[in-house]
Amino acid sequence: MGNAQSGANPPADNNRNTDKDKGKAQQPQKKKWEPPLPTRVGKKKRRGPSAASKLPAVFPTTRCRLKLLKMERIKDYLLLEEEFVQNQERLKPEATREEKNEEDRSRVDDLRGSPMAVGTMEEIIDDDHAIISTASGPEHYVSIMSYVDKDLLEPGCQVLLHHKTQAIVGVLQDDADPLVSIMKLDKAPTESYADVGGLENQIQEIKESVELPLTHPELYEEMGIKPPKGVILYGVPGTGKTLLAKAVANQTSATFLRVVGSELIQKYLGDGPKLVRELFRVAEEHAPSIVFIDEIDAIGTKRYDSTSGGEREIQRTMLELLNQLDGFDTRGDVKVIMATNRIDSLDPALIRPGRIDRKIEFPLPDVKTKRHIFRLHTSRMSLSEDVDLEEFILTKDDLSGADIKAVCTEAGLLALRERRMRVTKADFTSAREKVLYRKNEGTPEGLYL
Repeated sequence: MGNAQSGANPPADNNRNTDKDKGKAQQPQKKKWEPPLPTRVGKKKRRGPSAASKLPAVFPTTRCRLKLLKMERIKDYLLLEEEFVQNQERLKPEATREEKNEEDRSRVDDLRGSPMAVGTMEEIIDDDHAIISTASGPEHYVSIMSYVDKDLLEPGCQVLLHHKTQAIVGVLQDDADPLVSIMKLDKAPTESYADVGGLENQIQEIKESVELPLTHPELYEEMGIKPPKGVILYGVPGTGKTLLAKAVANQTSATFLRVVGSELIQKYLGDGPKLVRELFRVAEEHAPSIVFIDEIDAIGTKRYDSTSGGEREIQRTMLELLNQLDGFDTRGDVKVIMATNRIDSLDPALIRPGRIDRKIEFPLPDVKTKRHIFRLHTSRMSLSEDVDLEEFILTKDDLSGADIKAVCTEAGLLALRERRMRVTKADFTSAREKVLYRKNEGTPEGLYL
């Protein structure tokens, strides 16, 4: 029996072990740990500055003479390195520096933009070509870019030209000359007729010739006469010609164009007459208007045979001025005022009746006018009790209005030099002697010997 029992037990154990193996096979097996894949190739990059640019450690750390010497050695090395880098930058190859300079120049050109020349359209050949002229003189047969508005192109208009090919790239809408635009006064002068000492007859004549035809033209129609086209103011310097023109500009509401005769003299051939035409064209567009030409003797001198090209150009400018004053085109609402102190040198054709209908003379001031001018310039001055202006008014000196103003100003400066707030008689006497000395003699004799 014992043998039978012991022989039956082993098969049961074997069955139990087989079940355990089946359970282990059914459970999922755990993966072994594996290192992660490298994300880059090469050595691991250290953080912080590289070893080449990193300063060496200084030992000992305590403050001592040895540490100071080591730090000075490091400083010398850094200065040497900086000098080496600068020399390398300076001694670069020539080609590299030229490339850098070319790149810098291209950037500057991009910032500036491409420049454009200004020319005048002379003739349109077809839809894509035209003939233009520039200020330098010659005419060019050029092409018209496709993006240019062809409706704005007409002979005589101002166009924009490419700086290299001279092709038309645009049209200037406002074709008025910039010099003429500057001549137009946007702000009226502060001087008025009250600031003009005396000159009652001259003020009355200029009102009748310039202001009244612009404000009340029907009066001249009722009288059956044509209003004057222009006036000329002449007289010795300092008698108030320009001052009266400023007063006219202050009082009238018409457009006031002021030009000096020397401004009409231009460098290139034909620019002077063209500027005169532009001046009167702008005056007609802004009519009613007044054109004041100061120092007309700069271009209006008597004509004579000259071999100088400059003299001939000045004479052409004067001929264009004559044509604008009395040509086929009527200038009803444009009045001309001229001023000069040398009327004897002007061309007779310029000042004949029909162009200049009135010649207004400005003489030296008489006693009444002197008194008025002295009162104008001393009205705001603090005068002492011993000042008697009648003594200076009744003198026989040939003092103009500008000289009287210079006397008052010089007297105030003499009082200011001595820190006085009142002007005395001695100040006026010294100022009068100084002004007369400068006027009559100028520089002392033997000064430049």
